[in-house]
Amino acid sequence: MSDEPQTRDTMIAALLREREGLVQRGLPDRVKQVDEQLKIRGYKKPAGGAKQQAPAETQPPQGRQQQPPATT
Repeated sequence: MSDEPQTRDTMIAALLREREGLVQRGLPDRVKQVDEQLKIRGYKKPAGGAKQQAPAETQPPQGRQQQPPATT
């Protein structure tokens, strides 16, 4: 977690954590909503050295996949 942006604003910090989880889950529409909230609160993405993630649509699914319910 050392590469997370540091901020004193707890709401921005919470939104950044939420955004990261949404990116990992592949929910681009929800990521856009969180980005809007960050913008409203005056957050600017770090320029230059920050690593850029590929768009969620191009990332492979992560984590466990939910199994369909068993039918008997």
